[in-house]
Amino acid sequence: MSDLQLYNEISTLPDNLKREVEDFVQFLKIKHKDKNKLEKREFGHFKGLITMSPDFDEPLEDFKDYM
Repeated sequence: MSDLQLYNEISTLPDNLKREVEDFVQFLKIKHKDKNKLEKREFGHFKGLITMSPDFDEPLEDFKDYM
């Protein structure tokens, strides 16, 4: 569908539906912007900032009764 055809279709809608179309267009712009932001992430960005304790795999004391 061309831009002109899309415009003609939208122009035939009642005002309340035109507002919905406007909201949806804003949603798509935000979604597309966020998608581009995610694609620009760098691998290993948080390297060295996150650590795990040595006893990470050990059972928790809180669940001792269930094991």
